[in-house]
Amino acid sequence: MATLDEAAAYLAGLINLERSRDLRRARLSLEPIRSLLDRLGLPRAGLSALHIAGSKGKGSTALLAEGLLRARGLRVGTFTSPHLVSWTERFRVDGEEVAGEKLAEAVERLRPEVDALREERPEDAPSFFDATTAAALLLFADAEVDYVVLEVGLGGRLDSTNIVTPAVSCVTSIELEHTEKLGTSLAAIAREKAGIAKPGVPLVMGALPAEAARVVEERAGRLGCALARFGHEFDAEILDEDLDAQRVRFREGALAFEARLAVAGAHQARNAALALACVRRLDAIPDHALGAAALRAFATTSLPARIEFLSRRPWLVVDAAHTAASAAALARTLARIPRRRARLVLSVSAGKDLAAICRSLVPFADQLTITRADPVRSLEPEEVTAAVRSVASELRPRVVPDPQLAVREAREGLGPEDLLCAAGSVYLAGIARRVLMDASR
Repeated sequence: MATLDEAAAYLAGLINLERSRDLRRARLSLEPIRSLLDRLGLPRAGLSALHIAGSKGKGSTALLAEGLLRARGLRVGTFTSPHLVSWTERFRVDGEEVAGEKLAEAVERLRPEVDALREERPEDAPSFFDATTAAALLLFADAEVDYVVLEVGLGGRLDSTNIVTPAVSCVTSIELEHTEKLGTSLAAIAREKAGIAKPGVPLVMGALPAEAARVVEERAGRLGCALARFGHEFDAEILDEDLDAQRVRFREGALAFEARLAVAGAHQARNAALALACVRRLDAIPDHALGAAALRAFATTSLPARIEFLSRRPWLVVDAAHTAASAAALARTLARIPRRRARLVLSVSAGKDLAAICRSLVPFADQLTITRADPVRSLEPEEVTAAVRSVASELRPRVVPDPQLAVREAREGLGPEDLLCAAGSVYLAGIARRVLMDASR
């Protein structure tokens, strides 16, 4: 296996195996990833790692924490998911995607072990997420990074990344999402996310609903985790903002300073505060240098597909908003954009709060196209259409099942004062980003 395409085909094959068999059963333990790491000779403890779970904001928090650490000259390995365009986006060393041949080499090293375990124990074999987590740890070991930032893929308690004992854990947010796997209440979902907490490991917590916060606080107390809560031990206050950036006053314990954050949305100020709180508890940056690191990092860290403006004449906006809170945050930003007319391309994944997403995004659209970004994970267009009509009965959405065609057709005929937004799904965000960027070249 020498090329990215070969590695991608193997990883995609693992996804297909899971769709046909593994996802029919609940995952009951972390034994498959434990066995895989043991066979690869990879450690599970002793890593200077930051482990981040949450319904939303965990990817942004991971990238902002990466930026802070790199601003201090530290070598960082970052593992996030899913990717928008290329598999290499999931694996970053020093702020850059790994080269395709490096990823191919890592996948080739783990493939015999994955295949052997699947043959030996097909009922409890390594999953796609086990394989990608192992690939990340292989890449980071080879790169001899100083710190590792790990984003949870799904849930927390039984996520593949939870095999690691980190230096700091973080729960960014809790919403009703992936209810078919994580539970139908905020408390149930919080229990899954808080499952990443380890005995004695500091735990950073975002602004959670009271029901969820109680669950996280109880687990932190039971495990002896020093708990830092947004709005209590640390905070962020937006002083002024525009569509390009915001000036934020951060408070972290006795420390307080202002920094420019080069992304839109009040939720990103909260994510930046979470990143600061996590990095401080890593003891990676002395207190006297934390403000200077934040000034450098927050002014330059980019967050693809997080209220991302690809163009301003016309306005082309791509956002991976797929929860009620993230859709509301996107809607607040869209309301501030002057435009003649607005078009929305929408796809929503199963297990998300479809009604809430539609309530936030549909009212701003003069024209709406409904598509299906992923043939398995995305809801049928008919289901999305029914939810749209409950919000705006007068709107007549177009249904274009092919997501690439849906974005291209929505882009056609836009005037310089018009706006096009693609949102509702990480999968759609990646497709729309690629299509719109290719069209502008």
